[in-house]
Amino acid sequence: MITGNYHTHTVRCRHAEGSEREYIEAAIDCGLKTLGFSDHTPQPFDDGFVSSIRMGMDELDDYVDTLKALREEYADRIEIKIGLEVEYYPRYFERLMNEVRKRDIEFLILGQHFVPEEENGFYSGNVTDSEDDLELYIDMVIEALETGEFMYLAHPDLINFTGDNDVYLGHMKRLCEYARDNDVPLEINGLGFSIGRWYPRKDFFMVASSMGCRFIYGCDAHRPWQVRQPESISGLSNFLEEIGF
Repeated sequence: MITGNYHTHTVRCRHAEGSEREYIEAAIDCGLKTLGFSDHTPQPFDDGFVSSIRMGMDELDDYVDTLKALREEYADRIEIKIGLEVEYYPRYFERLMNEVRKRDIEFLILGQHFVPEEENGFYSGNVTDSEDDLELYIDMVIEALETGEFMYLAHPDLINFTGDNDVYLGHMKRLCEYARDNDVPLEINGLGFSIGRWYPRKDFFMVASSMGCRFIYGCDAHRPWQVRQPESISGLSNFLEEIGF
C-alpha cells in the first residue's frame, strides 16, 4: 500500500473534473496519509499565447488559496501538500520560478509534455520514430533536472518513440544514469497504466531498475476516483513487482 500521492490535478487544467474536496475525500478513503496537488503550472507566455491544458497565471493565487484552506480544514485527517507539475521552458523558467517563490508552493514535479516549448515544439506523446526527437526530449529533461527545483520526474517515458527499441533504450539509459546519480525518483504513472497508454513502459522500467534507479508511484489523477491504490488497477501490482518497485 502506498501512503502518499503527489500527482493530483484540478479543473483549472481544463481537462480534469471534480472539486479539490472530492480528491481529498477519495485519498482518505483509500488510505493515503499525504495528498499532493500538482496541477499543470501556468506559464508566463509572451504574445498572448493561451494554453488549452493549464491554468492561467491569473488563476494561480486561487489554486494556492483554495488548497491552503483545505489543508487547514483537513489537517487532522490527511496531510495536504501544494505543488505544481511543471514543463521546463528555458526562456520562461526564471520568470515562472519568481512567481512560484512568492507563494506557498511546497514542491514541483517535472512533466515535460512539450519539447522544447509549447508554442513552437512537439508534444512528447505524439508518435515519433525520430531519434532526434528522442534525444532532444532527454536533453530537455536533464537540463530541467539540473536546476535542482524538482522533487521527481513524472512519466519519464512519456516520449512516444516507436523506432528501433535498441535505439530507444540506448538513449533512455542516459536519462536513467542521470536520475540514479542525482537521486531523482522516476514516476510509475498509474493513470497511464489504467487507461492503456503507451506508458509506463515495462522495458524502460526494467532497464531503470537494473541500473539502480529509485521509483515513486503517482496517480496522475484527473478525476477523484483515480486517486486510488495500485492494487485496485488490474495488472498493476504484477507490473510493479516485475520492475522491482
